[in-house]
Parts: sequence; structure tokens; C-alpha cells
Amino acid sequence: MATEQRDVREPALEPELEICDPHHHLWDRPGATYMLDELLDDLGQGHNVVSTVFVECMSGYLQDGPEPLRPVGETPFVDAVAVAAAAREGAPAVAAGIISFADLTLGAAVGEVLDAHIAASPRFRGIRHAAGWDGSADIRNSHTRPPQHLYLDPTFREGFAQLAARDLVFDAWLYHPQILEVAELAEAFADTTIVLDHFGGPLGIGPYTGLGDEVYAVWRRDIEELARRSNIVVKLGGLAMPLNGFDWHHAPEPPTSEELADAQRPYHEACIELFGTDRCMFESNFPVDRVSCSYSVLYNAFKRIAAGSSADEKAALFRTTAETAYRLPGSAARS
Repeated sequence: MATEQRDVREPALEPELEICDPHHHLWDRPGATYMLDELLDDLGQGHNVVSTVFVECMSGYLQDGPEPLRPVGETPFVDAVAVAAAAREGAPAVAAGIISFADLTLGAAVGEVLDAHIAASPRFRGIRHAAGWDGSADIRNSHTRPPQHLYLDPTFREGFAQLAARDLVFDAWLYHPQILEVAELAEAFADTTIVLDHFGGPLGIGPYTGLGDEVYAVWRRDIEELARRSNIVVKLGGLAMPLNGFDWHHAPEPPTSEELADAQRPYHEACIELFGTDRCMFESNFPVDRVSCSYSVLYNAFKRIAAGSSADEKAALFRTTAETAYRLPGSAARS
């Protein structure tokens, strides 16, 4: 995962607008560090970020013990960062929600892993088990090394069934040809909130290179079907990754917020139309997306896209949808 950044910044538009950033990572790896200081530098670029949600990225795993329980190390790893942020005057509520990993292909036995995550932090809210798979060698499959059709697998679904009883959220990360598999999963588990990451991963590399209009048409058709499942919530963001094919990371100059907004607007507007603002939330996907732009530019692009929305709609898109979906402190009164 890239941590390089294109640090051209813009003054924040609507700097008073409160934001919950529902998707960022933290890691401390040789040659690639994105921890509290780096995160706070991004969050402090003029936008009013009041809280965040961490999403799994294989950080802090336990180095010994039973293999299925090793991912539980990520939850206390992130919880410690949240505690450190809370001790800093004026800092936002970093990692107010934590989405970690548990291998749902363990079937019903994954309940032990989920309970260990719950015991590790009061901030734990659910898991992500990524399913991104494509038959092309030019497209890297998800870090969880999923098989094709993971979300349709009966044993995976036995594990998935353990989430609802614990009131846990599921984040789905996949590529756009798999969106209808998420729809089937949501249909089968209507009592579980499923958060679709990064618009469902529209691809623009490998065999999808140069096929932006065709990819959008397929994505739009399938996302319309997905929107019929009321337990689906969508994250609006993650389109600045290289796999989406916009190639901003190769441009001589990083994109402005106007350029980002213009390029991404069809995806944003389709989701807001189909799901409504109470089921959509803007996300940064940092530090992954900063390979293309800075935090200030990215959130300015979101604000340009939402410029015609009402105050209540903006509140939902930028904060309250995320807080409600992830059961963050203070969200109960709004849900």
C-alpha cells in the first residue's frame, strides 16, 4: 500500500462543516509509516474533522498463538492510538470506531475471534473481509487472498451469520464485477449492516483500461440493484487509487479539487440518488488515496460535489450517516 503523498494543499471550503472520516488506516512498517502524527497532519489541513473510523490493514497482528486469533492484535494496536489521540488537546476522536479482520471462512468458529475483538476494545465495531478478485494477472487481488465468489461461499456465510447477534457491522471491499454478490449477501442477511467500501471498486486498469464508459454502465446497473437492499450503506471515496484508472498519481501535477470533483461526480451523484444521503458517507481512504492528492484537496472535492445539498443532507454525507452506521458515541439520538 502506498504512503507517498502529493502534498499540494488548498484552503478548506466550508471549514466549519463537521466531518466524521469513516475510512482510514494506520500502520508502522519498514519504510512505510502512517501513525497518529501523520494522520493528524492530514486531518489538520483546515477541514473540521471531529471523529474517524479505522479500517483493517493487517496492522499489529499477534506474532504467535493460534493463527485465527492473530488478527485480534490489530484492535488493541489501534485502540492505543485512539487513547493517545484523546490525550492531545484539540485532537479529533481518532478511531472512535474500529473495523478489524476476522476470517469468516472459519464458519461458526469465528465467533471466538469476534468475541476476542470485542473484549480488546470498546471501540470495536465490526470487521472487513475483503473479496476483491479478478481473473486478470494485471489486477492484484485483495490482501486477504480471497477465492472467486467469496461472499457466496456457504462456510463464509456460516461465519457471517455470527455478526448480527453481536450487533457488528461488515465492511465489504471488492471489485465492481462482484457487486451483485454483495446484493445476494445483503439479501440473505437483512439484519446485518453492510458498508460498501470505495463505491464497490470500479476498475480502470488491466483489461478495463480505457473502458471508463463501459465500466460505469455496468457499475451503474449493478449498484441500482444493490440499492434495493436497505441494509447497505455506501462509502463515497477511494476513487483516487491507481486501480481506478484515473492515473492522477502519474500526472505531472496533482489534480485540483475541481478536477477531482468533475471526474468523480457521476459515481457520487448516482449513489446519492439511489441510496439517499442517509445511506451515503464521504470517506478519505487515507493514506492510500494520498498517492494522488492531499487531504485538503480531497475533501474540497467532496464539498464541491455536495454544494447543492441542503444543510441536513450535508450533515448526513459528512458525519451522521457514518456515526449511525458505526454506532459511534452520540449517534443513538440521531438514529
